[in-house]
Amino acid sequence: MDHYRVKPASKVDLSKWDPKDKSAFDGDKELSKVRLKYLNHKLRALQEVLYAEGKHKVLVVFQAMDAGGKDGTIRSVFKGVNPQGIHVASFKAPAPEELAHDFLWRIHKRTPGRGEIAVFNRSHYEDVLVARVHKLVAEKVWSKRYDHINCFEAMLADEGTTILKFYLQIDKDEQKKRLQERLENPTKHWKFNRADLSERKLWDDYMAAYEDVLSKTSTEQAPWYIIPADHNWYRNLMVSEVLVKTLEDLQMAYPEPEAGLDKIEIE
Repeated sequence: MDHYRVKPASKVDLSKWDPKDKSAFDGDKELSKVRLKYLNHKLRALQEVLYAEGKHKVLVVFQAMDAGGKDGTIRSVFKGVNPQGIHVASFKAPAPEELAHDFLWRIHKRTPGRGEIAVFNRSHYEDVLVARVHKLVAEKVWSKRYDHINCFEAMLADEGTTILKFYLQIDKDEQKKRLQERLENPTKHWKFNRADLSERKLWDDYMAAYEDVLSKTSTEQAPWYIIPADHNWYRNLMVSEVLVKTLEDLQMAYPEPEAGLDKIEIE
């Protein structure tokens, strides 16, 4: 649980976090498939209890650079989970109605209710990443948002939401490789966006922005995990390990059945 967890109030230097690291698993890619299958089974069982108990709320946030693997991670980690108790929210550029409100307005509406898991594919952190790098708002605006986010997440936690945040870390060479694969594979052309190339030129700016996000908003109630993501199988495994352990620690249980069920006979 603590291998990739960012300690609160610690200063993050992403150059010291190896995106190719595999040190938290004593096995290879083939063995990881067995472990991941087991964790998928565990997650399905835990999510069923979460939904049935109707007590806890779980928010899972994914952030990454373009081609960082958010979609693939979500597909792999939540494979087979009952869709009735989970929803995925993807936050693109805000619409006019959203821009007319505070930056957290559109986010709050997608947070989980009791018994639910909400997965954010990008999130409120875009407002201290893209908004900062592209100077969409003044520094005096985005610099206050770290505190706003911490307060928002603290409120969610106080209201019973368990929060996990994953930054999927790839290096610049790996991003180039993945973008090139999208160009060369016709079935992946739909995933290629010319704007990704412009964003790639701002890599160093984004790294500085991510370092501030990870340093300033990893808290006890809403921790960040920096997941090495150059190896897809390892990335999926590490996210699954953290998620399953977190749900196990909630010590959930099925609700007590109503009295007299043992005496009912169905004709």
